[in-house]
Amino acid sequence: MDLEKHPQQPTAPAEPDVIRASDADRDRIADILREAVAEGRLTADEHGERVDAVYRAKTVGELEPLVRDLPAPGGAAARPAAAPYDHGPEGTAGPAENLVAVFSSSTRRGRWRVGGRTNAFALFGSVEIDLTEALFGQRLTVINATSIFGSVEIRVPENISLRGSGTGIFGNFEVVTLESGDPEAPVVVVNGYSVFGSVEAKPKRGKFITDLQDRLRKHLGH
Repeated sequence: MDLEKHPQQPTAPAEPDVIRASDADRDRIADILREAVAEGRLTADEHGERVDAVYRAKTVGELEPLVRDLPAPGGAAARPAAAPYDHGPEGTAGPAENLVAVFSSSTRRGRWRVGGRTNAFALFGSVEIDLTEALFGQRLTVINATSIFGSVEIRVPENISLRGSGTGIFGNFEVVTLESGDPEAPVVVVNGYSVFGSVEAKPKRGKFITDLQDRLRKHLGH
């Protein structure tokens, strides 16, 4: 009888093909694709096809082939990391809402609860995001906007803070900066770029969050 003790073998890590992709994984791959089209490594059509596949991917294994032929920032091979993504103290963690318009249109407006992150992608189409009657569940809202031969239009209340950074390549990227006097007011940050298209974020005249809150308060008081 063999009484020799055999050490327990460590459990092998799961293969990328079966690891579920996180929103952070998708965002990292989308950033690599954005840089690639800006550098001329991908055509607009190739970029559009890959970005669409990014936000449909379910596993890390589905993401890897999309950037296998592209360099990551710094020149290393592009690979999605499996480590948790640090969203910072402002609370942008959680699932992102994806608005995709490919030869079509996508609209988000009315009274709806805004999440911490929204990805807007327009390819020969248009995306409209109207936050003037939205309910903000957190202080910071990040919108990642990409427009290729299309448009992404974002409208916000006049009394929030609006910031952004991006690039227009033979296109227009415009964010009208706002700084609210209320330190507790929601902050909307718009990041992204446009190629032969437009990304535009600005306040909607006459729309204020307090107006909506007052209407809700009166409605609930009846």
